[in-house]
Amino acid sequence: MTISPERAPRVFRDPVHFLAFGFGSGLAPHAPGTFGTLAAVPLWYLLAGLPLGVYLALTAVGFALGIWLCGRAARDLGVHDHGGIVWDEIIGFLVTMTAAPAGWGWVLAGFAAFRLFDIRKPWPIGVLDARVPGGFGIMLDDLLAGVYAALLLQAAAWPLR
Repeated sequence: MTISPERAPRVFRDPVHFLAFGFGSGLAPHAPGTFGTLAAVPLWYLLAGLPLGVYLALTAVGFALGIWLCGRAARDLGVHDHGGIVWDEIIGFLVTMTAAPAGWGWVLAGFAAFRLFDIRKPWPIGVLDARVPGGFGIMLDDLLAGVYAALLLQAAAWPLR
């Protein structure tokens, strides 16, 4: 579902919508979740050098903020999980990249793994996505997709340590 042209300017006027729509990346007419995840890469790059505890704390704050942002944007748009709301993808990617090995190959692997789990929604992600309402529901499935992707990255990196 794309956002109507008359609503698109609101994304750039309303700070809640601007963040919920991933700095505007959620306005992409095709694959807004993928574009939202792409928007997360520079943010991850800024945070990647922080101590792990600080990185986790900021990611947790982003998750908590996302519950409110995504819930509010969904209510404003009248659609539970509008495709353009991609703050959840941003946080999901940050979860994926938690303690990931350095290097752009790992970023690409994390990107691909997160998108795979976010799109396919293996158990229990799909069940929770369908049953948990509001901003928490919007955020929860991407949190779990990020956890699955992070576990996959860590498992792939383990033999290299």
